[in-house]
Order: sequence, then C-alpha cells, then structure tokens
Amino acid sequence: MILTDTHCHLYFNKFDDDRDKVIARATDAGLTRILVPGITLETSLASVKLADAHPEVFAAIGIHPTDALTWTEATRSELRKIAQNPRVKAIGEIGLDYYWDSAPHDLQQTILREQLALAEELSLPVVVHLREKGDAKHGNCAEDLLTLLGDWVTSLRSRTHSLAINPGVLHSFSGDIETAQRAVKLGFMLGATGPVTFKNAHQRREMIASIPLEHLLIETDAPFLAPQPKRGRRNEPAYVAYVAEKVAEIHAKTPAEVAEITSANAARLFSW
Repeated sequence: MILTDTHCHLYFNKFDDDRDKVIARATDAGLTRILVPGITLETSLASVKLADAHPEVFAAIGIHPTDALTWTEATRSELRKIAQNPRVKAIGEIGLDYYWDSAPHDLQQTILREQLALAEELSLPVVVHLREKGDAKHGNCAEDLLTLLGDWVTSLRSRTHSLAINPGVLHSFSGDIETAQRAVKLGFMLGATGPVTFKNAHQRREMIASIPLEHLLIETDAPFLAPQPKRGRRNEPAYVAYVAEKVAEIHAKTPAEVAEITSANAARLFSW
C-alpha cells in the first residue's frame, strides 16, 4: 500500500529515543508522506527541521488554540518567515479548543482569524483542530468554528482565491454527521484517526460512512490515539495502516484502495 499520515507530532519527546527508527518503520509500512504540524513557534521550527532531514516528512506551522496565550504581535511575522521553507505545506495546527480552559474563547478566535489570513496570504491550506467541552455553558465550539471557517471560505470564493477549492482539513474529526457535512460543503477534508477502530465508536464510524472517500484523509495524531490493536501504547505513523483498514471496511473497499485514494487526497490538498 502507498500510505500517507497527514498528522503526526514527531518532535515530541516520546520519540526522542527512536525517532529515526520510527520513520524507518513508517517507510517500511508503505508510507511515502508524513505531515508534521507545529503547535507553537518552537515546535513549528522543529517540524521544519525534521522535514529538512527526512525526504518523506513535510511540515505544517502554526499556533494551537491551547497555546493561544503565547501569541504576540511578532508571531505572525515569525510564522511567515518559517513558511518560506518549501518543506512547509500548510498552516496548522490551528483552530478552537473549548475542552481545556487554557485560553479565552475570544482570544482563540482572534488568533485563528490571524492564521487564516496568513494561510490566505501564503496560499497554504490549513490543518484545523476542533475539541468540544460537551456542555452548553462552555459554548458550542463546532458552531463557532464552522461559522468562522464559513465566513473565510465565502470570502475566498468571492475572490476566486486558489484556496477556495481545497481550503484545508479538520483533523482527527470526531463531530457529528451534520457538522461533517457542513465542513465538506465548505470544501474541507476530514481526518480519520485511531478511535475509528475502537469497538464502541459506532457514531464515529457512521459519520465516516456518510463522507465520500474523496473528502477523507487518514492520520495517526501520533504519539496519541493509537488504534485498537495498539491501544494504550505510543502511536506512530506506521499504525496509520490500521486506520486505512477500518475505513476500507466502512466504505466496502480494500485497504489498498483507501490508501491510494486518501494519499491522492493529501497530495491534492498539500501540493506535494
């Protein structure tokens, strides 16, 4: 199979002892592309360093919503400088997170708008994070995010910007079918991760079944979210094959077909 892992945090210290071996195992498993998204300026630089050192690794750069308080007036210019490296293929991981109380919601939204504007300026797609708290008093994260992304895509379309066709991906998507379909109508792809393999993940599988394969990506979010056969262990890019197998089962395809389609989707989105 020709596989792509569109989301893996290879710079985390959980990989410090065997990072090169992890990448080697990934290539042995058929991976030809791994996207490593930053979550801070420091990790964005680390993702670019990894991409420079390994031909199968590419970088995304950005400030994660839980790190919104690190944003300063200089951050956007720093990200712009880092993005000059041709190994940078996206702005991310950016988005909204109402699960953790690490940054005010209005600040998260402001910083997301700043980074969407940067993506537009650089014609780079976005890798978007969404995590709800699950109760009304903490606000509706999905609604806020889809409204903000909808305004952005509407603006892109009104000016026939190149990003209007493939604006980005909602990574490790765990929302409901309605939210998924709204995102797809805006042109976004959705990332499937290890939890789709969990025995009790019926709603997630129903959501994946409702989305055409041409709008799906597969990813690990390593070192997190290891799939069922490896659940409880450190995740790594080679395990994206388990996600491909489950998505294939859901869509009545072969794993090789899903690997080929999702790799083509990633190539179309990230221009690699």
